[in-house]
Amino acid sequence: MKVLLDECLPKRLSDELTGYETATVPMMGWAGVKNGKLLGLIAMHFDVFVKIDGGIEFQQRLENLPFSIIILHAHTNKIEDLRPLAPEILRVLAQIQPGELAHVPALEPGAGREAGSTP
Repeated sequence: MKVLLDECLPKRLSDELTGYETATVPMMGWAGVKNGKLLGLIAMHFDVFVKIDGGIEFQQRLENLPFSIIILHAHTNKIEDLRPLAPEILRVLAQIQPGELAHVPALEPGAGREAGSTP
């Protein structure tokens, strides 16, 4: 399964998505491409598009897309806030079907950290 990370997500998030072929929008040379055109490019090359903001579901027609979209809800787009979401992202990736949109909610501050660790 080929996964594309939106340009506002850190490339290091791909390290957390073990078992999946990942790329980023900038790696593909698509930085700055608007969502309408970007969706067409994604359709030709990827199975899943991972974003951090949910505006796309209200700005674009998503029905009948040949790929799925995962929207991450995190406090920031820093890897420290995204890394704890990785188990849920992997769970969603294992189940999501083409044309589906899924949300991965933010964890409460401190959730997902081992006892005794510092933020």
